[in-house]
Amino acid sequence: MSLRLSGCAYPWLRNESNADGRLTPGVNLSVVRINELDPSASPLDFYGSELRRLREGAGLNQAELGGCIFCTGSLIGQVETAKKVPTRDFSERLDAALGTDGTFSRLVGLVLRSQLPTWFQAFAEMEARAAYISTFQTQLVYGLLQTEDYARAVLATGMPSNLDDLVAARMERQRILERARPPLMLVTLDEAALHRPIGSPEIMREQLRHLLRCQQQRWVNIQVLPYDAGEHTALDGSFTALRFEDDPALVYTEDLISGHMTANPETVREAALRYANLQAAALSIEESAELITRVMEERYGDHPGDRAVA
Repeated sequence: MSLRLSGCAYPWLRNESNADGRLTPGVNLSVVRINELDPSASPLDFYGSELRRLREGAGLNQAELGGCIFCTGSLIGQVETAKKVPTRDFSERLDAALGTDGTFSRLVGLVLRSQLPTWFQAFAEMEARAAYISTFQTQLVYGLLQTEDYARAVLATGMPSNLDDLVAARMERQRILERARPPLMLVTLDEAALHRPIGSPEIMREQLRHLLRCQQQRWVNIQVLPYDAGEHTALDGSFTALRFEDDPALVYTEDLISGHMTANPETVREAALRYANLQAAALSIEESAELITRVMEERYGDHPGDRAVA
Protein backbone atom coordinates (compact mmCIF):
# COMPACT_ATOMS: atom_id res chain seq x y z
CA MET A 1 0.00 0.00 0.00
CA SER A 2 1.56 3.29 -1.05
CA LEU A 3 1.40 6.47 0.99
CA ARG A 4 0.81 9.67 -0.92
CA LEU A 5 2.61 12.44 0.95
CA SER A 6 2.45 15.41 -1.37
CA GLY A 7 -0.32 17.87 -2.06
CA CYS A 8 -2.50 17.04 0.93
CA ALA A 9 -2.73 17.62 4.65
CA TYR A 10 -3.02 13.86 5.40
CA PRO A 11 -6.49 14.37 6.88
CA TRP A 12 -7.09 10.63 7.19
CA LEU A 13 -4.03 10.13 9.43
CA ARG A 14 -5.69 10.63 12.77
CA ASN A 15 -6.15 9.13 16.17
CA GLU A 16 -8.86 9.60 18.76
CA SER A 17 -6.99 12.42 20.52
CA ASN A 18 -6.08 14.19 17.29
CA ALA A 19 -9.28 14.20 15.28
CA ASP A 20 -8.74 17.51 13.51
CA GLY A 21 -6.52 15.93 10.89
CA ARG A 22 -3.07 17.16 12.04
CA LEU A 23 -0.27 14.65 12.32
CA THR A 24 0.73 13.68 15.82
CA PRO A 25 4.33 14.69 16.54
CA GLY A 26 6.64 11.71 16.51
CA VAL A 27 4.50 9.55 14.22
CA ASN A 28 6.68 7.33 12.07
CA LEU A 29 5.15 7.67 8.60
CA SER A 30 6.89 4.53 7.43
CA VAL A 31 4.67 2.39 9.67
CA VAL A 32 1.38 4.30 9.42
CA ARG A 33 -1.38 2.30 7.73
CA ILE A 34 -4.09 4.27 5.99
CA ASN A 35 -7.45 2.56 6.05
CA GLU A 36 -8.16 2.26 2.33
CA LEU A 37 -11.66 1.04 1.74
CA ASP A 38 -12.81 -1.33 -0.96
CA PRO A 39 -15.83 0.55 -2.35
CA SER A 40 -17.33 -2.69 -3.62
CA ALA A 41 -17.24 -4.39 -0.22
CA SER A 42 -20.49 -2.92 1.10
CA PRO A 43 -22.75 0.13 0.81
CA LEU A 44 -21.08 1.51 3.95
CA ASP A 45 -17.61 1.16 2.41
CA PHE A 46 -18.78 2.81 -0.80
CA TYR A 47 -20.31 5.68 1.16
CA GLY A 48 -17.07 6.18 3.11
CA SER A 49 -14.88 6.11 0.02
CA GLU A 50 -17.14 8.59 -1.76
CA LEU A 51 -17.10 10.91 1.23
CA ARG A 52 -13.30 10.87 1.33
CA ARG A 53 -13.02 11.39 -2.43
CA LEU A 54 -15.45 14.29 -2.55
CA ARG A 55 -14.09 15.90 0.61
CA GLU A 56 -10.56 15.84 -0.74
CA GLY A 57 -11.84 17.12 -4.07
CA ALA A 58 -13.31 20.09 -2.23
CA GLY A 59 -9.94 20.78 -0.60
CA LEU A 60 -11.21 20.21 2.94
CA ASN A 61 -9.70 18.22 5.77
CA GLN A 62 -11.91 16.28 8.17
CA ALA A 63 -12.05 19.03 10.78
CA GLU A 64 -12.96 21.67 8.20
CA LEU A 65 -15.79 19.60 6.78
CA GLY A 66 -16.93 18.77 10.30
CA GLY A 67 -17.11 22.46 11.06
CA CYS A 68 -19.26 23.01 7.99
CA ILE A 69 -21.85 20.44 9.03
CA PHE A 70 -21.65 20.90 12.81
CA CYS A 71 -19.92 17.70 13.81
CA THR A 72 -16.38 16.66 14.77
CA GLY A 73 -13.59 15.79 12.41
CA SER A 74 -13.43 12.49 14.26
CA LEU A 75 -16.96 11.63 13.16
CA ILE A 76 -16.08 12.42 9.55
CA GLY A 77 -13.08 10.11 9.85
CA GLN A 78 -15.16 7.31 11.37
CA VAL A 79 -17.64 7.46 8.51
CA GLU A 80 -14.85 7.60 5.92
CA THR A 81 -13.32 4.46 7.38
CA ALA A 82 -16.67 2.62 7.64
CA LYS A 83 -16.49 2.56 11.43
CA LYS A 84 -19.63 4.64 11.88
CA VAL A 85 -22.96 4.39 10.09
CA PRO A 86 -24.14 7.79 8.81
CA THR A 87 -27.60 9.10 9.57
CA ARG A 88 -29.97 10.68 7.07
CA ASP A 89 -29.55 14.10 8.71
CA PHE A 90 -25.75 13.79 8.46
CA SER A 91 -26.07 12.84 4.78
CA GLU A 92 -28.33 15.76 3.95
CA ARG A 93 -25.90 18.16 5.61
CA LEU A 94 -23.05 16.64 3.62
CA ASP A 95 -24.92 17.21 0.38
CA ALA A 96 -25.53 20.83 1.32
CA ALA A 97 -21.91 21.46 2.35
CA LEU A 98 -20.26 19.68 -0.59
CA GLY A 99 -22.84 20.59 -3.23
CA THR A 100 -23.26 16.95 -4.20
CA ASP A 101 -26.85 17.19 -5.47
CA GLY A 102 -28.33 14.57 -3.16
CA THR A 103 -25.61 11.95 -3.62
CA PHE A 104 -25.29 11.10 0.07
CA SER A 105 -29.02 11.41 0.73
CA ARG A 106 -29.55 8.70 -1.89
CA LEU A 107 -26.69 6.51 -0.70
CA VAL A 108 -27.70 6.56 2.95
CA GLY A 109 -30.85 4.55 2.23
CA LEU A 110 -28.73 1.70 0.88
CA VAL A 111 -26.33 2.01 3.81
CA LEU A 112 -29.08 1.83 6.41
CA ARG A 113 -30.79 -1.08 4.70
CA SER A 114 -27.48 -2.95 4.76
CA GLN A 115 -27.55 -2.72 8.57
CA LEU A 116 -30.68 -4.84 8.73
CA PRO A 117 -30.19 -8.55 9.47
CA THR A 118 -29.01 -10.28 6.32
CA TRP A 119 -32.03 -12.57 6.25
CA PHE A 120 -34.37 -9.55 6.42
CA GLN A 121 -32.79 -7.37 3.73
CA ALA A 122 -34.49 -9.07 0.78
CA PHE A 123 -37.91 -8.58 2.37
CA ALA A 124 -37.17 -4.91 3.13
CA GLU A 125 -36.27 -4.39 -0.52
CA MET A 126 -39.50 -6.00 -1.72
CA GLU A 127 -41.54 -4.15 0.92
CA ALA A 128 -40.17 -0.86 -0.45
CA ARG A 129 -41.44 -1.81 -3.93
CA ALA A 130 -44.87 -3.08 -2.91
CA ALA A 131 -48.07 -1.37 -3.99
CA TYR A 132 -50.18 -3.18 -1.37
CA ILE A 133 -49.14 -4.48 2.05
CA SER A 134 -51.44 -6.72 4.10
CA THR A 135 -50.13 -7.84 7.48
CA PHE A 136 -51.38 -9.66 10.55
CA GLN A 137 -49.33 -9.19 13.71
CA THR A 138 -49.84 -11.23 16.86
CA GLN A 139 -47.51 -9.66 19.41
CA LEU A 140 -46.10 -6.38 18.11
CA VAL A 141 -47.03 -3.34 16.06
CA TYR A 142 -45.89 -3.74 12.45
CA GLY A 143 -42.43 -2.23 11.86
CA LEU A 144 -43.63 0.44 9.42
CA LEU A 145 -45.97 1.82 12.10
CA GLN A 146 -43.61 1.71 15.07
CA THR A 147 -42.43 4.85 16.84
CA GLU A 148 -38.69 5.23 17.31
CA ASP A 149 -38.84 4.59 21.06
CA TYR A 150 -41.05 1.53 20.63
CA ALA A 151 -38.73 0.18 17.92
CA ARG A 152 -35.72 0.76 20.16
CA ALA A 153 -37.33 -1.19 23.00
CA VAL A 154 -38.26 -4.06 20.69
CA LEU A 155 -34.84 -4.26 19.03
CA ALA A 156 -33.02 -4.02 22.36
CA THR A 157 -34.45 -7.40 23.37
CA GLY A 158 -31.98 -9.03 20.99
CA MET A 159 -29.09 -7.32 22.83
CA PRO A 160 -27.42 -6.14 19.59
CA SER A 161 -24.13 -4.27 19.63
CA ASN A 162 -25.40 -1.88 16.91
CA LEU A 163 -28.76 -0.91 18.39
CA ASP A 164 -28.63 2.69 17.13
CA ASP A 165 -27.96 1.49 13.58
CA LEU A 166 -30.82 -1.00 13.70
CA VAL A 167 -33.23 1.66 14.97
CA ALA A 168 -32.10 4.05 12.22
CA ALA A 169 -32.62 1.30 9.64
CA ARG A 170 -36.14 0.62 10.88
CA MET A 171 -37.00 4.32 10.74
CA GLU A 172 -35.56 4.45 7.21
CA ARG A 173 -37.95 1.68 6.15
CA GLN A 174 -40.84 3.92 7.06
CA ARG A 175 -39.89 6.51 4.45
CA ILE A 176 -41.94 4.59 1.91
CA LEU A 177 -45.02 5.99 3.68
CA GLU A 178 -43.86 9.53 2.83
CA ARG A 179 -43.93 8.99 -0.91
CA ALA A 180 -46.32 10.80 -3.21
CA ARG A 181 -47.88 7.36 -3.83
CA PRO A 182 -47.31 5.27 -0.68
CA PRO A 183 -48.39 1.63 -0.59
CA LEU A 184 -51.90 0.83 0.58
CA MET A 185 -51.50 -0.78 4.01
CA LEU A 186 -54.05 -3.13 5.54
CA VAL A 187 -52.95 -3.89 9.10
CA THR A 188 -54.69 -6.30 11.44
CA LEU A 189 -53.33 -6.41 14.99
CA ASP A 190 -54.16 -9.01 17.58
CA GLU A 191 -55.48 -7.20 20.65
CA ALA A 192 -52.48 -8.63 22.52
CA ALA A 193 -50.23 -6.20 20.66
CA LEU A 194 -52.05 -3.31 22.34
CA HIS A 195 -51.82 -4.76 25.83
CA ARG A 196 -48.25 -6.07 25.78
CA PRO A 197 -46.17 -3.35 27.50
CA ILE A 198 -43.11 -2.59 25.40
CA GLY A 199 -40.68 -0.23 27.09
CA SER A 200 -42.53 2.12 29.43
CA PRO A 201 -46.15 3.31 29.74
CA GLU A 202 -45.05 6.55 28.10
CA ILE A 203 -43.65 4.63 25.12
CA MET A 204 -46.86 2.64 24.79
CA ARG A 205 -49.04 5.74 25.04
CA GLU A 206 -47.13 7.40 22.23
CA GLN A 207 -47.17 4.21 20.15
CA LEU A 208 -50.94 3.89 20.42
CA ARG A 209 -51.37 7.59 19.67
CA HIS A 210 -49.20 7.05 16.61
CA LEU A 211 -51.49 4.25 15.44
CA LEU A 212 -54.45 6.59 15.71
CA ARG A 213 -52.58 9.23 13.70
CA CYS A 214 -51.63 6.68 11.06
CA GLN A 215 -55.26 5.58 10.88
CA GLN A 216 -56.14 9.07 9.66
CA GLN A 217 -54.13 8.53 6.49
CA ARG A 218 -56.41 7.21 3.80
CA TRP A 219 -53.85 4.66 2.61
CA VAL A 220 -53.59 3.03 6.07
CA ASN A 221 -56.36 0.82 7.47
CA ILE A 222 -55.87 -0.58 10.97
CA GLN A 223 -58.15 -3.22 12.47
CA VAL A 224 -57.88 -5.02 15.79
CA LEU A 225 -58.73 -8.68 16.23
CA PRO A 226 -60.29 -8.73 19.71
CA TYR A 227 -59.68 -11.38 22.32
CA ASP A 228 -63.31 -12.46 22.17
CA ALA A 229 -62.90 -13.46 18.52
CA GLY A 230 -61.54 -16.69 19.95
CA GLU A 231 -59.81 -19.10 17.58
CA HIS A 232 -58.98 -17.71 14.16
CA THR A 233 -57.26 -18.55 10.87
CA ALA A 234 -53.81 -17.28 11.87
CA LEU A 235 -53.16 -19.03 15.15
CA ASP A 236 -49.91 -20.21 13.51
CA GLY A 237 -48.52 -16.67 13.79
CA SER A 238 -47.88 -13.38 12.04
CA PHE A 239 -47.57 -13.05 8.27
CA THR A 240 -47.32 -10.31 5.65
CA ALA A 241 -48.47 -10.35 2.03
CA LEU A 242 -46.99 -8.00 -0.56
CA ARG A 243 -48.63 -7.21 -3.90
CA PHE A 244 -47.00 -5.36 -6.76
CA GLU A 245 -48.12 -3.54 -9.86
CA ASP A 246 -46.36 -5.91 -12.27
CA ASP A 247 -44.71 -8.70 -10.26
CA PRO A 248 -46.13 -11.81 -8.55
CA ALA A 249 -47.38 -11.41 -4.98
CA LEU A 250 -45.26 -12.61 -2.06
CA VAL A 251 -45.92 -13.93 1.42
CA TYR A 252 -43.45 -13.39 4.24
CA THR A 253 -43.26 -15.18 7.58
CA GLU A 254 -40.68 -15.36 10.37
CA ASP A 255 -39.51 -18.01 12.75
CA LEU A 256 -37.28 -17.57 15.78
CA ILE A 257 -34.09 -16.68 13.90
CA SER A 258 -34.93 -15.96 10.25
CA GLY A 259 -37.54 -14.92 7.72
CA HIS A 260 -39.02 -16.70 4.71
CA MET A 261 -40.51 -15.31 1.49
CA THR A 262 -42.39 -17.25 -1.13
CA ALA A 263 -44.24 -16.47 -4.35
CA ASN A 264 -45.79 -19.94 -4.49
CA PRO A 265 -49.32 -19.36 -5.89
CA GLU A 266 -50.94 -21.82 -3.51
CA THR A 267 -49.32 -20.22 -0.47
CA VAL A 268 -50.25 -16.73 -1.67
CA ARG A 269 -53.85 -17.83 -2.22
CA GLU A 270 -54.03 -19.48 1.20
CA ALA A 271 -52.62 -16.37 2.88
CA ALA A 272 -55.17 -14.17 1.09
CA LEU A 273 -58.00 -16.42 2.25
CA ARG A 274 -56.79 -16.42 5.84
CA TYR A 275 -56.33 -12.65 5.82
CA ALA A 276 -59.85 -12.13 4.51
CA ASN A 277 -61.18 -14.27 7.36
CA LEU A 278 -59.12 -12.28 9.87
CA GLN A 279 -60.53 -9.01 8.56
CA ALA A 280 -64.05 -10.40 8.82
CA ALA A 281 -63.49 -11.43 12.44
CA ALA A 282 -61.76 -8.16 13.41
CA LEU A 283 -63.42 -5.02 14.66
CA SER A 284 -64.29 -2.37 12.11
CA ILE A 285 -61.83 0.46 11.54
CA GLU A 286 -63.93 2.77 13.72
CA GLU A 287 -64.38 0.20 16.49
CA SER A 288 -60.67 -0.58 16.37
CA ALA A 289 -59.82 3.10 16.87
CA GLU A 290 -62.15 3.17 19.86
CA LEU A 291 -60.47 0.12 21.38
CA ILE A 292 -56.98 1.56 20.81
CA THR A 293 -58.08 4.78 22.51
CA ARG A 294 -59.61 2.89 25.43
CA VAL A 295 -56.48 0.79 26.01
CA MET A 296 -54.32 3.91 25.75
CA GLU A 297 -56.38 5.68 28.39
CA GLU A 298 -57.14 2.84 30.77
CA ARG A 299 -54.01 0.69 30.60
CA TYR A 300 -51.33 3.28 29.99
CA GLY A 301 -52.77 6.24 31.86
CA ASP A 302 -53.45 8.58 28.97
CA HIS A 303 -55.81 11.44 29.75
CA PRO A 304 -57.28 14.13 27.52
CA GLY A 305 -55.03 16.74 29.08
CA ASP A 306 -51.93 14.78 28.00
CA ARG A 307 -52.76 15.00 24.33
CA ALA A 308 -51.21 17.57 22.08
CA VAL A 309 -53.60 20.11 20.66
CA ALA A 310 -53.74 19.92 16.87
